[in-house]
Amino acid sequence: MPDQHLTLDAMKVVAYQGEPGAYSHLACKHTFPDWSSVHCATFVDALNMVEKGDAYYAMIPVENSTAGRVEEIYRELKRTQLYVVKEHFEPVNHCLIVPHSMTIDQITRIGSHPQALAQCDNNIKALGAKSQAMYDTAGAAKHIAEFDEPGLAVISSELAAELYDLKVLKTYFNDSVGNTTRFLVFARQQKMPVMEEGETYITSFMFRVRNIPAALYKAMGGFATQGINMLKLESYMVNGNFTATQFYVDVEAHFQSASMQAALEELSFFSEDVRVLGTYLADEYRLKSL
Repeated sequence: MPDQHLTLDAMKVVAYQGEPGAYSHLACKHTFPDWSSVHCATFVDALNMVEKGDAYYAMIPVENSTAGRVEEIYRELKRTQLYVVKEHFEPVNHCLIVPHSMTIDQITRIGSHPQALAQCDNNIKALGAKSQAMYDTAGAAKHIAEFDEPGLAVISSELAAELYDLKVLKTYFNDSVGNTTRFLVFARQQKMPVMEEGETYITSFMFRVRNIPAALYKAMGGFATQGINMLKLESYMVNGNFTATQFYVDVEAHFQSASMQAALEELSFFSEDVRVLGTYLADEYRLKSL
């Protein structure tokens, strides 16, 4: 059933954080090639567009194979009422980009989002350049296209270089081969796939352990007993409170399976605020790496 809160203009719109040309923009184009992609200043803005019915989906990065998790997202998950309906893995090709008049020997600083800088740290040091944190990879490209800053190169995508008419000095500027970012797609309504034999499903959920000894061990025991493969376990503090920790979990199971229901029942005995974010098909990229 269509979401009655959506406007007609939002039916094929996906929101993302960053300027046009950001890797989130690329993820939108690759996942929803026939949809309109709308850029937002922050992750919160992208999620809010979906919550208000101005976009159907939000494409949000949650972790990178080199730089680790995107910390901000896990704090926002507690506040949003959206559901995860899909995952997408986007290979990252960081490029060293400059204005057309600049040569590599003129570079003294390299700017980009802190995640991108971390993923290219060794190559930045090899050039003898200093890192300069900027709010967004594509925003960095836009900045040097608009402002004359001698010595400043940026790390961004080939799409950003094309959009802002800049020169790519080096492709695959990443320190590691196979650098990949995992995205989650958020929607207002849960879109749980029908459970079918032979398919691999991921279920994502959050919970807070009770403040008792061995609470996490006991809470997770049901998943081991039921033979459910845990793919991800992230912890973070809630509102600066050191007495209870919030956890985000990905497991390889369908929410409606008997084993998953039994594991969640045991989880509820030792935890609070259990919230299932969604069940969705495992991305083909994940299946290839198994």
